[in-house]
Amino acid sequence: MNQFIGTGVALITPFNQDLSIDYDALERLVEHNIKNGTEYLVISGTTGESVTVSKEEKKALVKFISKVNAGRLPLVLGIGGNNTQAVIDEINTTDLSSIDGILSVSPYYSKPTQEGIYQHFKAISKVSPKPIILYNVPGRTSSNILPGTIIRLANDCDNIIAVKEAGNNVHQYFELLKTKPEDFLVLSGDDDLALSMALAGGSGVISVIGQALTRDFTDMIRLGIAGEAKKAYKLHFKLMPITSMIFAENNPAGIKAVLSSLNLCKPHVRLPLVEASEELKKAIDKEVKSLVNS
Repeated sequence: MNQFIGTGVALITPFNQDLSIDYDALERLVEHNIKNGTEYLVISGTTGESVTVSKEEKKALVKFISKVNAGRLPLVLGIGGNNTQAVIDEINTTDLSSIDGILSVSPYYSKPTQEGIYQHFKAISKVSPKPIILYNVPGRTSSNILPGTIIRLANDCDNIIAVKEAGNNVHQYFELLKTKPEDFLVLSGDDDLALSMALAGGSGVISVIGQALTRDFTDMIRLGIAGEAKKAYKLHFKLMPITSMIFAENNPAGIKAVLSSLNLCKPHVRLPLVEASEELKKAIDKEVKSLVNS
């Protein structure tokens, strides 16, 4: 489990102008993260526009990233949904030989009860050959995995090892940190709260902005885990404006604008998402240049 302590990044899926996958940009992005200190890579999460990436493209992404990575960093693959059997089928039919963990989002749209959420993940845990990171993001799923349900799953399912908590709810973070089993990881899914949670006893973050301004962000999280608050908050304050900017309109349009400013990829996204507005792109570009030159 130590491989998931620190900073994981929710990789974008870069696109060419015709909206095909830009593999050259993807290779640059993976190398950028490896070079600058990312602890692990997350493939096919929300930030990777997973809902508009086909099954064939998803397989191709895993194969390509695994080849570029060449075993240098642990890889986590997003496999989740609101059809429990479909999630089980995908796990059973996916080549997971290069994958170190599965990130599985709480069932969306259906709005199951806490018992339904528990049974969903318990069924998945029974078939998964890899450790599972729960993904709680109420703003997208319209249902919250309560701390009691998360702790119940942590206690009952040996291969459920962590939660990516992205409810932007400080009280819920603290409740998890207070009641979790000792070896269970609480990972922030909120870039703006990541340092505070690391200082409070969290194990790190699965970040969006971290894949762009990687060195500063990973250093910040390491300092937070080590309890060096003063040094860590210096980096937090430095990154605050850009972190806010990338979520001003939609994710991943914001982070793609940052990566475009860094010449790592183009800003293209697939419908129903649209690129960041020109006003936001200009503001992001100005802030990125300031950060790079600071």
